[in-house]
Amino acid sequence: MRPTFAVGLVFAGCCSNVIFLELLVRKHPGCGNIVTFAQFLFIAVEGFLFETDLGRKRPAIPIRNYAIMVTMFFTVSVMNNYALNLNIAMPLHMIFRSGSLIANMILGIIILKKRYSIFKYTSIALVSVGIFICTFMSARHVTSQSSLSENDGFQAFTWWLLGIGALTFALLISARMGIFQETLYKQFGKHSKEALFYNHALPLPGFIFLASDIYEHAVLFNKSELYRVPVVGVTVPIMWFYLFMNVVTQYVCIRGVFILTTECTSLTVTLVVTLRKFVSLIFSILYFQNPFTLWHWLGTLFVFIGTLMYTEVWNNLGATKSQPEQEDKKD
Repeated sequence: MRPTFAVGLVFAGCCSNVIFLELLVRKHPGCGNIVTFAQFLFIAVEGFLFETDLGRKRPAIPIRNYAIMVTMFFTVSVMNNYALNLNIAMPLHMIFRSGSLIANMILGIIILKKRYSIFKYTSIALVSVGIFICTFMSARHVTSQSSLSENDGFQAFTWWLLGIGALTFALLISARMGIFQETLYKQFGKHSKEALFYNHALPLPGFIFLASDIYEHAVLFNKSELYRVPVVGVTVPIMWFYLFMNVVTQYVCIRGVFILTTECTSLTVTLVVTLRKFVSLIFSILYFQNPFTLWHWLGTLFVFIGTLMYTEVWNNLGATKSQPEQEDKKD
């Protein structure tokens, strides 16, 4: 029952979270900082109340180790959200972030001296080709927009390149954070709820440097059209409603993934998250009418096939099916 419930939370939370994020950035493309701050604040308050018992519970992992991990986590979160302000469309944003396997493999080879099978190298090559195709076709779309003059087109392309750079940097830092987190868990044991709290609570002072941008967008949110919230009947500026729903659905998404990791194998978690990304991508393309050509579909196919190959899903499913057969033969 719990795994089914967790899968429901992941799809309901994560997919709706992407919808509200796109509603936010379509109206105010530079609102990434206020979105990140709201998400961090909500999860930090919830963790302070229920995980740390109002600060009375001592952390199992030393704060100095969390400080390193938090610096990387804060950087990744800000860079990913800020990339949406740099001419990066939501579908490309989702596809590019699916390339985390590439960054994990590269840093795993360099730092942990890991070696992988030819099958995994092939899967990573597919993911890389898929991301390259989508990125290249998106670059052509940015430069060929007929409504832009030559100077404006070059400026838009420059911002787009900076957005790609921000996403690439965030991918690498995220992979490095994963390796660091892996070493911490080996040394101190897994404490996922605790890590979730400190990853969101400790970076909060860092938002002081983004205070002016956050305040500016808070003022813009106040000026948005009024919206009457169903059931509750309260009237609020619609941008604040979108932000509230984005924060709540982000929390539901994170909780769903957490339950899934405790109840299911890593293979199942990867499959559910991958399928969720695909559903979010399809919805973003159809509902928001984001530009998506046949080449984009081909690149997307490469990314998802490569991801499934990397998890060796077919081998694992085959092994799962063969076990009942062997048990039947024994009986």
